[in-house]
Amino acid sequence: MTTTTYTEMLRGAALRVTRPRLAVLGAVHDHPHADTETVFGAVRATLPGVSRQAVYDVLHALTDSGLLRRIQPSGSVARYETRTGDNHHHVVCRVCGAIADVDCAVGSAPCLTPVSSHGFTVDEAEVVYWGRCETCSAQRHSVTHTSEQPTLRRGIS
Repeated sequence: MTTTTYTEMLRGAALRVTRPRLAVLGAVHDHPHADTETVFGAVRATLPGVSRQAVYDVLHALTDSGLLRRIQPSGSVARYETRTGDNHHHVVCRVCGAIADVDCAVGSAPCLTPVSSHGFTVDEAEVVYWGRCETCSAQRHSVTHTSEQPTLRRGIS
């Protein structure tokens, strides 16, 4: 995405176009599922004088306006993404915390039609798949093979 696109997004959400807002949108776009510290670091690389509080405020404003989505899998810090126009889900690695997007299994948003809404107006559904990413699975496999090796015993002196 370009600065022009971010400018149009901000104006479309009736938000003022500011350098911190443009920088945060760019940082979250460039670092999908980024936590606040990652966003702050990326923004500071382009705007060295921006404060941590300013980044927090911008994340809050962009989330409230629907330009960003805040996700927080159980046991994880809050993360942000720019993919907000659909009802996609996430898969999270139990070992390293990596997160990837997962499209809905069937249709554009089948999870938004619950059997019973209990009087709620449902506007979002969140499904989180848990497992091990490819890297952590490979490391576990390597560790398993290593642990199957016979251990050396100390000699008796």
